[in-house]
Amino acid sequence: MEISEFQKLMSEMYAHNDRKREGKATMLWLVEEIGELAEAIRREEPENIEEELADCFAWIGALANLYGVNLEEAFLKKYSGMCPTCKRKPCICTD
Repeated sequence: MEISEFQKLMSEMYAHNDRKREGKATMLWLVEEIGELAEAIRREEPENIEEELADCFAWIGALANLYGVNLEEAFLKKYSGMCPTCKRKPCICTD
């Protein structure tokens, strides 16, 4: 599945709820999912890590749709085959 297809699927399934919730509340859901991901990583639970990563990705898609951002284009614009900071591949940044 391409990223644009993922975004379209998320919109078809959840856009009506996301619009009602709006951006700030949707962002809070993403933060909650990131917290759940952190907990799964802390506990070293591979299956839960996978699930929480999928949830985080879904909420990022919801935010992108709410703000009219094409994730695929935004990603390629910023990460065009090299590190946006050091302009190298592989990255040689220290942090």
